[in-house]
Amino acid sequence: MPMEFLLFGLLAVLLVFMIFNTRKRTKQMKAEQEEKATKTVPGVKVLLQGGIFGTIVAYDPEDLDTPALVEIAPGTVIEVHSQAILRIVEPKDALVEDAEADVDGDDVVEDATASDAETVEETRARLDNDSDDKK
Repeated sequence: MPMEFLLFGLLAVLLVFMIFNTRKRTKQMKAEQEEKATKTVPGVKVLLQGGIFGTIVAYDPEDLDTPALVEIAPGTVIEVHSQAILRIVEPKDALVEDAEADVDGDDVVEDATASDAETVEETRARLDNDSDDKK
């Protein structure tokens, strides 16, 4: 009998640990997704799920079903699902230069805001007009 209670106690402890660990990981993943969404603005270099590097042309963080537009080569823009963006690429050299510039006080780094960026529809229309002009 005492052995059964010990096993039930161990099972209960493991169950509580699994629930706690799952909730913690879920919160962490949600925070990472929100951070990625705020950093994903036009002009940012990204790594896609397939290993392709590109630059964001248009991205709508509110409507994740709208494809993001990513420029993978000069003049080559592809549509990808927003979940295909694996991570933001932050070159180490640029980070060191920014840190040095901030210390010197010579450079002022401005953040891109949503009001400055084109909407996905405006970007598509501009790209369509550009491709029509080339024909």
